[in-house]
Amino acid sequence: MKKALLLSSAVAMALAVPNTLRAETAMPETPADVQAAPADAQKTASGLASKVITKGTGTEHPSAADTVTVHYSGWTTDGKLFDSSVKRGEPTSFPLNGVIKGWTEGVQLMVPGEKRRFWIPADLAYGENPGGGRPGGTLVFDIELISIKQAPKAPADVAAAPADAEKTASGLASKVITKGSGAAHPKDADTVTVNLSLWTSEGTLLNSTAQQGAPAVIPLDQLRLGGMAEGLKLMVAGEKRVLWIPRKLAFGDTPPPGAPTGDLVLEAELVSVKEGVAAPTAPSDVAAAPADAEKTASGLASKVITKGTGTEHPKATDTVTVHYSGWTTDGKLFDSSVKRGEPTSFPLNQVIKGWTEGVQLMVTGEKRRFWIPANLAYGENAGGGAPSGTLVFDVELISIDKK
Repeated sequence: MKKALLLSSAVAMALAVPNTLRAETAMPETPADVQAAPADAQKTASGLASKVITKGTGTEHPSAADTVTVHYSGWTTDGKLFDSSVKRGEPTSFPLNGVIKGWTEGVQLMVPGEKRRFWIPADLAYGENPGGGRPGGTLVFDIELISIKQAPKAPADVAAAPADAEKTASGLASKVITKGSGAAHPKDADTVTVNLSLWTSEGTLLNSTAQQGAPAVIPLDQLRLGGMAEGLKLMVAGEKRVLWIPRKLAFGDTPPPGAPTGDLVLEAELVSVKEGVAAPTAPSDVAAAPADAEKTASGLASKVITKGTGTEHPKATDTVTVHYSGWTTDGKLFDSSVKRGEPTSFPLNQVIKGWTEGVQLMVTGEKRRFWIPANLAYGENAGGGAPSGTLVFDVELISIDKK
């Protein structure tokens, strides 16, 4: 179970590639006007300032929903370089509506081949004191727009389902655009590979696998958007279908903050279906460690379920291959390699503390149940979708790769 990484923004996520994979180039030169926008800089109503450094060769401007490929370098106003694709020697691509406001607005002013310098005020960047390692205050970026990949276009009938759409008892409407070649429909336990684009009923693109450059691989029972799993289960491999999802079906009676105000429209192409494994049943002792569980000084409790065949224990620096399932103490399954039908491997010193300590107690072939207190897991009030409180894991140690 890897630690949940809290990335500073969609920009950081798009740009975060280990430097060991790239040949670094020379440090970009700090602009002479890094402290403040010069008098001849263009300014917009939002407070964004910019100046063209190199004129572009293209004529088309990207829209906020498009995916752009750029080279960039970013400085704080004291001249400190905090990020640079130029230094890493490789441009980056991302959906323009998934980055800080100053980028979303500013790059739309550009055409391919253009290089422009931006002075982005704090309220269009990360704020004055953002924390989390993000730079605060006004930020200065040199951006070169290399190319634009247009976002998928909304269906012509995005505002409402047509009269000939199929309708289900839940209120979901759908229409087949391209017939599939498969025969079997996916089931709850299956994992599907799909190309997806999601719009509001006003035609605003919310998300698309086309922007990400690859289809999504999704366990159906982990979909949080209501109506989506229902719609995908109507399909067969090779089929393309448009789904009109009522807002209440999508989000329930209490939509989360920031949820679209209207209905949603999903265009889905079902690429393939991988038969799933039924979800593992929660242990009968999931609520608390039994009296006969082993306990360590840290508070970690565990119990051997199946004895191992090996004799050697892994070290924290070793890479292990395991099968596992994890529950909260109310019996809710939140992750399982068993259900996915594929074991996972990871360096033992790069996971939550309870795993690092606990798996070192095991030998190959052993299956053990762990009760991991919050301070050895993700904490009592974990963010970013990570489970909170005491966690219970069944772990089977398959192999050890010694380092």
